[in-house]
Amino acid sequence: MAQHAANDDAPAEQAPLRAPLVRIRAAQPADLAALSEMIGELAAHHGDAASLSPEVLERDLFGPVPWIAAVVAQAEGRLIGYALLVPLYRAQEGRRGMDLHHLYVRSAHRGSGIGRHLVEAAREQARRQGCSFLQVSAATGNVQAHRFYESEHFTPRPVTGMRYIQPLA
Repeated sequence: MAQHAANDDAPAEQAPLRAPLVRIRAAQPADLAALSEMIGELAAHHGDAASLSPEVLERDLFGPVPWIAAVVAQAEGRLIGYALLVPLYRAQEGRRGMDLHHLYVRSAHRGSGIGRHLVEAAREQARRQGCSFLQVSAATGNVQAHRFYESEHFTPRPVTGMRYIQPLA
């Protein structure tokens, strides 16, 4: 952003460009509204509609039986990204893992390394919970995501079957 001199004829001075200080941390109850908003932004990016409310997110992150974990990126007092983790289990191997279910960085902050920091925080969160693997998926045509995850040392694995769902009453 340019700073204007008192004399209009004098050249404008350039303020040094500095990236905002980004803090990566575990999500807190005060983050629920902003986190819900970003989940909606990611859903819209993929052409989906988000029906998640902050109350449901609170139940799943901080309720009596937490179902998910989240880490957030914060800059200048505002959340600018998040990673959402869901537990996995490979029974035949007796191994715990985490699914990196969502990874999102707001558009103004993409390409600045925040996604990489969120992935590292997700790895650490999974390790603290005794996990031996972290997995993530990306849509078939999302080549940018494929390249990113491969650059983060995820190994591509083919999808080997159908997935079925049954609603519970």
